[in-house]
Amino acid sequence: MSFHSGFVTLVGRPNVGKSTLLNRLVGQKVAIVSDRPQTTRAAIRGVRTTPDSQIVFLDTPGVHKPRTLLGERTNAVARSALAEVDTVCVLIEATNPIGPGDRRVAELARQVETPRILVVNKTDKASRAAIAQHLARADQELGEFDAYVALSARTGENVDALLGELEARLPEGPRYFPDDVVTDQPETFLAAELVREQLLRVARDELPHSIAVTADTDEDETRDDLLFLKITVRVERESQKGIVIGRGGEVLKAAGTEARRELEALLGTHVHLEIRVRVDRDWQRRPHALDRLGF
Repeated sequence: MSFHSGFVTLVGRPNVGKSTLLNRLVGQKVAIVSDRPQTTRAAIRGVRTTPDSQIVFLDTPGVHKPRTLLGERTNAVARSALAEVDTVCVLIEATNPIGPGDRRVAELARQVETPRILVVNKTDKASRAAIAQHLARADQELGEFDAYVALSARTGENVDALLGELEARLPEGPRYFPDDVVTDQPETFLAAELVREQLLRVARDELPHSIAVTADTDEDETRDDLLFLKITVRVERESQKGIVIGRGGEVLKAAGTEARRELEALLGTHVHLEIRVRVDRDWQRRPHALDRLGF
């Protein structure tokens, strides 16, 4: 029996649920999730493998009207992820009217010669009438699609229907990743993202966009049974540093503890995180700072 494989991009404006859907499709958490807009800053790959097929998903940053150089670069990441894939899934929310941001994303998707599926997400929070209206108005407002699926990434309702549409479009191909691989993100990237996710839970106002987290392996301390990582949390102003650390260090400690727990579950090994906070003024607006951080 032949094996089928391919690549699928998830694209949409911020907060439509792309990362939640990626985690649901893969079957475990590979991308951080937050109700803060523009949480995803890089194209994150998740891999779903069955006996007959393998799908490599690309979760992209939310396409938005950028206010900083970081925003411009994350938009570029989303655009580049539309090329050379087998299917593009355009996500919109059932809970909000189709708006300019959705139309902007749909226009980007139409610029590539790739099958497109419209995914209406968050059906668990919307009425049947609202869902039907989105599906009825989609062609008029967003252009034609090859398939339409309404689902809830949060509950998993009707996600199988999307998988069916995707698998039907897969060409014959190889296993790009071993069967037990669910993401190709390095341990350092996963650790940095999990710490950032926890900090986003307590951050407020513009602070979420001012947080950048990087991680490096301490080779001297790492052993076969222990991964030792040095985490650097960057903020843009001195006042933000106190928010991230918290009174008596409680915020940073709580974030590190939860991130370590999730990372150990994902990697199957003991993890030690050494976290420090530093001020890197206006890093999201400075080209050299963005280059250094990998954006």
